[in-house]
Amino acid sequence: MYHVTVSPTAAKQLRKLPTNDGDRIRRGLRFLSEDPTTSRSGADIHLLRGEVRWKYRLRIGAFRIVYAVEGEEVYVYEVFRRGRGYR
Repeated sequence: MYHVTVSPTAAKQLRKLPTNDGDRIRRGLRFLSEDPTTSRSGADIHLLRGEVRWKYRLRIGAFRIVYAVEGEEVYVYEVFRRGRGYR
């Protein structure tokens, strides 16, 4: 089981979302505690390359969650709406 840590930036982005979208994303974050690297039903996960440290993307509807995995820790960096692009 992995421990999911949400950055202050991602927490602020989650608070700004409408309640129903925020709840969907919080449910999606539970998938990360089970297995953050394998795509499966309910968890569309994709590896992002080009960084010094590899990051992953979790797609939940029109939203994207960017995170990294280090050992048993999952660090969530950002939550944003599709189309904004990755930084």
